[in-house]
Amino acid sequence: MQRVMLVKIGGQITDDPRKLQRVLGDFSRLPGPKLLVHGGGRVADSFLQKQGIVPRMAGGRRITDGPTLEVIQMVYAGLLNKNIVAGLQALDCPAFGLSGVDGNAILAQKRPVADVDFGLVGDVQRVDAELIKNFLELNLIPVFCALTHDGEGQILNTNADTIASEIAAALTPYYEVELFYLFDKRGVLRDPMQEDSTISEITSESYRQLKEKNIIKEGMKPKMDTAFSALKKGVGSVHLMRYDALGYPRQGTRVVL
Repeated sequence: MQRVMLVKIGGQITDDPRKLQRVLGDFSRLPGPKLLVHGGGRVADSFLQKQGIVPRMAGGRRITDGPTLEVIQMVYAGLLNKNIVAGLQALDCPAFGLSGVDGNAILAQKRPVADVDFGLVGDVQRVDAELIKNFLELNLIPVFCALTHDGEGQILNTNADTIASEIAAALTPYYEVELFYLFDKRGVLRDPMQEDSTISEITSESYRQLKEKNIIKEGMKPKMDTAFSALKKGVGSVHLMRYDALGYPRQGTRVVL
């Protein structure tokens, strides 16, 4: 079965031109079919604050009201997505910018209100793997931003780690999928202040223990949850690593069941 590499980058990378250029260069040299998923929360926060909108988070996830969604749409699908696509074109990578709205690629439903009302946030219901497979077979590189829709005209903000996990899982009938989460740390750290405290491997059991000890918390918990979700749905391997470690030898944290 052919291998596909799916790389997810976050706001720590997209708002830093030097880091982004490094990642796009390394990404462009990856062999075979590949995809890129990006967030952009830090850039979005900057634009929200310029509009007088205070960003709100709960459990590492964004609360999205109407005005917040308008800014996120402009930043994610416009500014960031097209800058990344243009950067890849400059590296002779035939990239194609997408959101979950385009081609009905990712259908979601508005998250039900429970302890927290997350507002216009979507939980993924279906990924059109055939559509994405068609792009890959045309030697195009899909670049997804973190937006989905509900099929009734409502765009929804959706966690980029979740989108990466769900796309990776949807492609498993066709490809051997490797999933990489890139950020500004060497991996999952036992001590956030010590870069040399990287945990090389995390299993389901060690993850439970790390949460109990409050070593993994806040924004890292949803990322780890999506990593394990991907593995349970058949994704071959999942890695969390620093933005400049995408080449070989790979260093960081490997997630295993």
